[in-house]
Amino acid sequence: MIEKLIGKFVKNAEDINNPQVRSSYGSFSSVTGISLNLLLFAFKIITGILSHSVSIISDAFNNLSDCLSCLITWLGYRISAKPADREHPFGHGRSEYIAGLFISLVIFGAGAELMIASVQRILHPVHVHFSIPMAVVLFFSILIKLWMSRFYHVIAEKIHSSTMEASSQDSRNDVLSTALTLGAMALTLTGSDFPFDGIAGVLISFLILKAGWEIVTDITGQLLGRPADHELSTQIREQILTHPEILGVHDLIIHDYGPGVQIGSAHAEVDSEMTLMHAHSVIDAAEEEIQKLYNVTMTLHADPVELHNPRTNTLKKAFERKLQETDPSLTMHDFRVREKEGREEAVFDILIPYSCQLAPVDIQKQMNDTAASFGIETWITFDHDFTEGEEE
Repeated sequence: MIEKLIGKFVKNAEDINNPQVRSSYGSFSSVTGISLNLLLFAFKIITGILSHSVSIISDAFNNLSDCLSCLITWLGYRISAKPADREHPFGHGRSEYIAGLFISLVIFGAGAELMIASVQRILHPVHVHFSIPMAVVLFFSILIKLWMSRFYHVIAEKIHSSTMEASSQDSRNDVLSTALTLGAMALTLTGSDFPFDGIAGVLISFLILKAGWEIVTDITGQLLGRPADHELSTQIREQILTHPEILGVHDLIIHDYGPGVQIGSAHAEVDSEMTLMHAHSVIDAAEEEIQKLYNVTMTLHADPVELHNPRTNTLKKAFERKLQETDPSLTMHDFRVREKEGREEAVFDILIPYSCQLAPVDIQKQMNDTAASFGIETWITFDHDFTEGEEE
């Protein structure tokens, strides 16, 4: 059903990298969300007032705040669809992330208000009137929110949107909060004066605040800059290495400027005896393929590697062995040998995983010991990976 609705209301729905198509997804989801949340608000506010239930009234205003979230989502997608300009040469794609951040703030506000009202209800209990129509309204609300959660999740999966996934999570939390409210209402039938309604409100507010915090951490992580997706970075590496002239790839970086706008760079190792024109042609071909296959604007830097120098190969193997003895997770690249003030100097980079407990000074000492055995010096650059590890 959801796929059919998308096909009907979103033109060219499969062209998810098109900003206008993403804007259409945002408009469609926002109109759907506003309509359903307004319906739920109307039913719940009437039911809450008639039953004197603070948890139902709070749940109703939570639905009203969801309408604001839908408006923010729609605005975010509209702004992100704007083309690049002088002030924003990378486009406006990150507006989607900012919209998600605003949604989290709305969720925080709703959770805080509900927490205050619920604590007051615990301190000053009020008898809640339970009725079958009230239970029907709450059950109906659960069904709608379950569908909305699935609706947002399907769109999030299709267009790879953290904002849509945040809306899906918010709807799932609404299902839990309404279920708790319904349970609290049922417990009032026992005739107990225990403030079940207030307790349910506190639990609901906790869930809402927790959801808000999770969304904040996710969105701020994207705005601050996260490592490139492991699957994407692996595919890009493998695509580059389909060219037999390219011997290795390192220092891969992918910058995310919003959905559909990714810019990357990497170092590609080539035989130092290859002509500059040949290397340039190979690099150009690899860059074009990545743009076409993965929609990533890639810049590759050619790193010359000496393959036919016995002295260089012997030294490289010795340093690689020592590096593996020091920590198997360490790797090296850009190895070369140069003359410095009449002495040989091994120059190379060492990639340190974030899981490695060794300090650069400890690794440097091990490398210096190996260098001393050959009567040479070292010049080492330590760096970290900018892509997701497989365990993540």
